[in-house]
Amino acid sequence: MTRASLDKQPHEVASMFDDVAERYDLTNDVLSLGQARLWRKAVDKAVGARPAERVLDLAAGTGTSSVPFARTGAYVVPCDFSIGMLREGKKRQPWLPFTAGDATKLPFADDSFDAVTISFGLRNVQDTDAALAELYRVTKPGGRVVICEFSQPTWAPFRTVYTEYLMRALPPVATAVSSNPDAYVYLADSIRAWPDQPALAALLQKAGWQKVAWRNLTGGIVALHRGTKPAA
Repeated sequence: MTRASLDKQPHEVASMFDDVAERYDLTNDVLSLGQARLWRKAVDKAVGARPAERVLDLAAGTGTSSVPFARTGAYVVPCDFSIGMLREGKKRQPWLPFTAGDATKLPFADDSFDAVTISFGLRNVQDTDAALAELYRVTKPGGRVVICEFSQPTWAPFRTVYTEYLMRALPPVATAVSSNPDAYVYLADSIRAWPDQPALAALLQKAGWQKVAWRNLTGGIVALHRGTKPAA
């Protein structure tokens, strides 16, 4: 079993997700107390995929997040660097064009996608700035980015309760439902170390994205950040 460290070496992170691929979606539903499905719906609405658009779903895992985009008639590319996740996804959704790729060196041409999105994957990338720059590069002028990531609860008392859950309750729950509970200790650590809402917005602006804004979900446990690539 593999547990990545917070220096986020790509081979460690990929191996960790390989280990949890089979039960990853189930574990997320349990650990989020069912909120994960609501968060996916919020992402789907924020992306607003339309027929014939090209959508990149980065850190797509098993493709669960990609299916709603495909249902709109958009051409969606689920991309992930965990081969285990991609294999599991191909079993479940063999019709989706799963693609192996590193967020810091995406295997796509400039200006390829109308929309790019990444859910609960950006904080696992070793170089956040490089990933945001790559997402910007492969987005068409006038295109959009949607990032769904764990963030900081806005109400201080709730933030304390949430942190206690992450560090004390999450590991034993993960032990009961996950094939690699140690991976969820890393995930809890990575959530605590992740920038808050304004800090991530600043990173998006630094990468060139404009009209950057965010919306809190579930009291700020999760935040949806959005931005637009300037039109040519």
